[in-house]
Amino acid sequence: MQPKELCRPRPMRAASVKGRGTLLLFHIIYAMYSLEPFKIDLNGLKEGVTTFGYDLDDAYFEAVEAPEVRRGRVRVDLTVSRAASVFRLDFHIGGTVHVPCDLCLDDMEQEVAADNSLTARLGEEYSEDDDLITVGRDEGLLDVSWFIYEFIALGIPIKHVHAPGKCNPAMIKVLEEHSAARSSDGGEGGAVDSRWSELEKLKTIIKD
Repeated sequence: MQPKELCRPRPMRAASVKGRGTLLLFHIIYAMYSLEPFKIDLNGLKEGVTTFGYDLDDAYFEAVEAPEVRRGRVRVDLTVSRAASVFRLDFHIGGTVHVPCDLCLDDMEQEVAADNSLTARLGEEYSEDDDLITVGRDEGLLDVSWFIYEFIALGIPIKHVHAPGKCNPAMIKVLEEHSAARSSDGGEGGAVDSRWSELEKLKTIIKD
């Protein structure tokens, strides 16, 4: 792999394709996305510092089957410092991802920024021990695609809510009605209000 390799697949225009054809085209684009550039050949790195750059888009998140983030635009700059058979990997991550709003469950843009490090070494076989990764000397390949996703996920704030006025108004109305009903019922002690059941149904519909 060459330093500063760009990992975004060539974009394809889908404006003229509608319905199922559009969905099929996007599946083809995702299938074309290769995670090979994320496999770093440790054996092939020279002593000292080597840098790599990755521009991540929706296809990356689809390719790694990300459980929490399905869309985003993220830049990753990776510096690998080699000393004998030990490698320090420093990741600088910045960009935006789409995650569900904690309040209304609609997708929202969330900025992410993170700096993380890993240490890898060449050994007998692959293993992970906290931040120390042992890579089999014979193969020498370290796949950083999932590590990058984990760093992105960890960089997302625990609470993420739309800016004021940007939440789904239908959901906010239901939440306000439910909150008012619970207040009039005296809090937690009463029976479950029927509107709470409707809220749960609405949440399920939005998630699907």
